[in-house]
Amino acid sequence: MIVVTGAAGFIGSNIVKGLNARGITDIICVDDLSDGPKYVNLVDCQIADYLDKDDFRALVRNNQLPPVRAIIHQGACSDTTEQDGRYMMDNNYRVTLELFEYCQAHKIPFIYASSAAVYGASEHYAEDIANEAPLNVYGYSKFLFDQVVRRRFNTLTAQVVGLRYFNVYGPREQHKGRMASVAFHNMGQFQRDGYLKLFGGYDGWGNGEQSRDFISVEDVVKVNLFFLDNPDKSGIFNCGTGRAQPFNDVARAVITHLDNENLSLEEMVAAGKLRYIEFPEDLKGRYQSFTQADLTNLRAAGYTEEFLDVHTGIGRYIAELKRINKLPK
Repeated sequence: MIVVTGAAGFIGSNIVKGLNARGITDIICVDDLSDGPKYVNLVDCQIADYLDKDDFRALVRNNQLPPVRAIIHQGACSDTTEQDGRYMMDNNYRVTLELFEYCQAHKIPFIYASSAAVYGASEHYAEDIANEAPLNVYGYSKFLFDQVVRRRFNTLTAQVVGLRYFNVYGPREQHKGRMASVAFHNMGQFQRDGYLKLFGGYDGWGNGEQSRDFISVEDVVKVNLFFLDNPDKSGIFNCGTGRAQPFNDVARAVITHLDNENLSLEEMVAAGKLRYIEFPEDLKGRYQSFTQADLTNLRAAGYTEEFLDVHTGIGRYIAELKRINKLPK
């Protein structure tokens, strides 16, 4: 039995689907369906059981779970603007700690979602506490548990892997609202308005040239399953592509794949399909213009797969949304 928490969410449901693709259906899915429409992410998945997160937490606390092969813990509040620190620290930190302790007591592999938010405004994205200074309570909740893993690393009884996700995009994120990916919001804007708006130049960056490490959820699933296959490997690892790409690349990929017309960036601007707006005053001095995962540790752990670039990944994303007729409006 494999437990996936946050299983109706974006990354969790893609992991469940990835397990199904391997013929694995003996899966307990854990989530909070107070947001009922999230259920659609599990409709095409084969699972053994579903548990509400509170019921699951009670089973863990009372030592009543059935035999488990591994726990892949994706459940969390991922809203970086959430200001309720008590809720965030209980939901993100305390629950993760309880699952970690349970897995250590029962020698169960534990793969959990950390976040690149731990780096805050750092210019260095290697897994080292010297580079880590979260800017919000969400990032702090992830940062704090990573420190638990570091303190306990030399006395672990079973695998523990923390994956620091960078900017993930892909199918099954439609429920995330404003926290959905840049690609998702770009698709909706282009569908509605027939053009995209990006920030203009600021702080030495040209129009739309601010860059992020954008990673397809397909690759995120592959990294999770790599560690599931290799229970002898533990640690905290960046989960990005190791390749920063400008917002211009995202916009061009969205327009190209939705319009079925391969124009250059300059041609898109000339045609009015891509427009630049003044960089917002309220973001000046508080905006990350560049992120890029250092993959040294992930590669050293033996992960050799290449990562999708933005053009290919977004093309596959749009093709899937067209297939199921779910392009954002």
